[in-house]
Amino acid sequence: MAADTDGATGAAFDHEEFHTYLCVVDQSEELHQALRYACNRAKATGGRIALLYVIEPAEFNHWMAVGDLMRHERRQEAEEMLQVVARTVQQRTSSVPVIYIREGDVLSELLNLLKDRDAAISVLVLGANTGSTGPGPLVSQLTQKMAGRIHIPVTIVPGNMTDDEIDAIT
Repeated sequence: MAADTDGATGAAFDHEEFHTYLCVVDQSEELHQALRYACNRAKATGGRIALLYVIEPAEFNHWMAVGDLMRHERRQEAEEMLQVVARTVQQRTSSVPVIYIREGDVLSELLNLLKDRDAAISVLVLGANTGSTGPGPLVSQLTQKMAGRIHIPVTIVPGNMTDDEIDAIT
């Protein structure tokens, strides 16, 4: 499953007919809770899931060939992880998710996607870390700096919720 860097993959759909729940895919443990919540809501509302994976730029700029190799490896890692997550979404919702792969800063790329009228995202669903380090950088940045600039609801799912607790509220 590959997506254009600025494009999306998935079955074509009319944006007006669906609520689209966007999850940011990363290595965080709380992704599971956010994804379960979003899948449950999408299934209950006849909606759809969109997945965003942002590849952070390689910091190695000394040799172009090495930088290109690092970028290629990061792209492969993103596609492999998205394949696993997309299978989970399809199993839970019986629907193929829309996939967005972007390169850059996570917050900037997320905001760019939310501004994109063609994406038609209805709800952003994020998982929050419940450890002593805080909810995570993306949740912190969004709640502290961007709350008034996002024109869709943001659902923050605590990372310590069990599957049964999530299922009970969705």
